[in-house]
Amino acid sequence: MSHPLSAHTAGLGLRRALLDELLDAPAGAFDFLECAPDNWIGVGGRYGEALQALSARHPLTCHGLSLSLGGMAPLDDTFLARTRRFLDQHGVSLYSEHLSYCSDDGHLYDLMPIPFTDEAVRHVAAHIRQAQDALGRRIAVENVSYYAAPYQAMAEADFINAVLEEADCDLLLDVNNVFVNAINHGYDARDFLSRMPSARIASYHIAGHYDEADDLKVDTHGAPVKDDVWSLLSLAYATHGVRPTLLERDFNFPPLAELCAELQRIRELQAMHPASTASHATHG
Repeated sequence: MSHPLSAHTAGLGLRRALLDELLDAPAGAFDFLECAPDNWIGVGGRYGEALQALSARHPLTCHGLSLSLGGMAPLDDTFLARTRRFLDQHGVSLYSEHLSYCSDDGHLYDLMPIPFTDEAVRHVAAHIRQAQDALGRRIAVENVSYYAAPYQAMAEADFINAVLEEADCDLLLDVNNVFVNAINHGYDARDFLSRMPSARIASYHIAGHYDEADDLKVDTHGAPVKDDVWSLLSLAYATHGVRPTLLERDFNFPPLAELCAELQRIRELQAMHPASTASHATHG
């Protein structure tokens, strides 16, 4: 049985380095946890017990890393079946993956950008439909950060919209990725945000990045969220409505209290806006 999230919720990534602090956290410190099922399927022992304890106490969302929706290879049916069992076991109402690929005759251990072409739209949308059928639920795909841009016959916003329409899936809107890509590729972040389809936005991600130069930002998930990204999140709420929002932090972990302070800032922004400006159903 899935446990749908209400819109006004703020969550943290379930990272092994944070396990003890998450287990000891006071009630209400966070509203949900997100994990990558790829890193937890089949895990037993102390880590497996911790996952069971946390998912019993808190709603769990999942963000996949290795489906490689944009790759040329067929999707891994065995892995999809194992993922479905994991999602069902933990009552996961929101599963997302990256609008990218990560394998080519082996795992690349990075998220590679997809060419923005009509052919790529059809290819990745077919993979998304196949994944949704195998998982027995709608999924959301995330707009990814990228640095070297492959062939672009259309704008990134047009490509994302075309994939969402062709696949009939949802969007995980990563606000930090919008900011980083806008700087790195010279487009207007506010305009990009306005062109995303409100009714398909299932949730938001927000994270910190590294300022390499004025015209080069690196999406690290290893620092506090910057003011410009907070402003963009507020604009997203004003434009599209509030959705469950995850604070991503993958390394350079501060004390949990500091992460919870950032969660409180998410909650304060959420409180300023309604749940939705367009009809949207949470699928699970």
